[in-house]
Amino acid sequence: MKTTINTQKQWHVIYTKSRSEKKVIDELSYNDIDCYLPLQKKLRQWKDRKKWVEMPLLPGYCFVYINRKQYDKVLQLNNVVHYVTFERKAAIIRQNEIDALKKMLEQQDFDVNVTHDNFETGKRVEIMEGPLAGIKGELIESRGKNKFSLRIEQIDTAVTVEIPANYLSALPEKQFYL
Repeated sequence: MKTTINTQKQWHVIYTKSRSEKKVIDELSYNDIDCYLPLQKKLRQWKDRKKWVEMPLLPGYCFVYINRKQYDKVLQLNNVVHYVTFERKAAIIRQNEIDALKKMLEQQDFDVNVTHDNFETGKRVEIMEGPLAGIKGELIESRGKNKFSLRIEQIDTAVTVEIPANYLSALPEKQFYL
């Protein structure tokens, strides 16, 4: 039997409305559409308590395993905004990338953090969390994911700081004031 374009399934990424990933996954499953939402457990703190909750690893995104026939049906679901595209076509994700994502989330040895900032030498950054929160400087060097050298002009020196990348935030050039 030949596989036609209408029956061949591929992984795609969909963009969801804010904080609607779990609702989208429920609706996709209800409509018999294969889907995957990478979740990780995080300890969240409120004023009165701490609680472990499952949070999306990639907020705003879900993966769907669909054929051409199901493509439009996905777009008609509540809380689905659009497909993530590459060169004006829905981006295709390879099965081995989905498997690698699943394997990464199964391990317990280290926390998985996703950052969307591209920390390049010369970029202006601000430390957003931890004891150095509020300090701004120029990124001199990046040594792995958790070690950065910053030039802090207020004290006219460069320091090497070992902090998680998600504690740093890139600053727009216009808004950088020392």
